[in-house]
Amino acid sequence: MNNFKKILVPLDGSKYSKKALQRACEMVNAFDSQIILIYVVEKSVPVNFLDRKEYLQLLRKYGKKTLNDANEILSKNGITGKSLIREGNIVNEIDKVIKEEKCNLVVVGNKGLGTVARFLLGSTSNKLAQSSPCSLMIVK
Repeated sequence: MNNFKKILVPLDGSKYSKKALQRACEMVNAFDSQIILIYVVEKSVPVNFLDRKEYLQLLRKYGKKTLNDANEILSKNGITGKSLIREGNIVNEIDKVIKEEKCNLVVVGNKGLGTVARFLLGSTSNKLAQSSPCSLMIVK
């Protein structure tokens, strides 16, 4: 019996999220699961160096590139996935997608953002461990 029919992989472009994607690919092949990739444009970060609109445009562009790169990795592994870009609070948006898509597992990197952003936002993997309605695998 496959308990991991749908696997969600939140991506931020970090080496840790790439490791999480690789692990998710292994699981998709082992369990014949579906994979969903998500990039969340974090809207709550205080912005001083650019105006907000320009900052969000940069994040959206980076998110598309991150998902395109991830889809290339899926393709090399013979996997077709679903890609989503959401905007808002990272953990809240991931939790919404878990419920909407009825995901059974979230595979997330141990670390992602730089130290300053992690200090401001807290660890996404830690917050997901507290809030996620499904199983969570944290990849180191």
